[in-house]
Amino acid sequence: MGRIFVVELDGQAYRCKFCKTHLALSEDLVSRSFHCRHGKAYLFSNTVNVVVGALEERMMLSGLHTVADIFCCCCGQIIGWKYEAAHERSQKYKEGKFVLERIVDGWNSEFYIDTRPTPTMSDAEDA
Repeated sequence: MGRIFVVELDGQAYRCKFCKTHLALSEDLVSRSFHCRHGKAYLFSNTVNVVVGALEERMMLSGLHTVADIFCCCCGQIIGWKYEAAHERSQKYKEGKFVLERIVDGWNSEFYIDTRPTPTMSDAEDA
């Protein structure tokens, strides 16, 4: 295992709920209208300090998608998923984007997204 280099973001950053590692900037937030089984999830155009897992086909409420779970590079906790491919034309806007569900923001300590284990069937509402 090599050395882990962590990117520190300038500006308002969303962080890992477990270890507070920076994950995404507020300016990369695409949609707040996504949900996992246990609550809120946010769609981002870009993330840092994540490890992308294996690709899998996952049937979600909005249709079939090729996705990969994403993990925090520091603590290894699953923090969401990445959309690799959408099989329906109306869902193509999700491709290459990241859904984060286990995050806190750095400027409001009252905000957080659900930290319970995520089942394999989770989905988002249309943005």
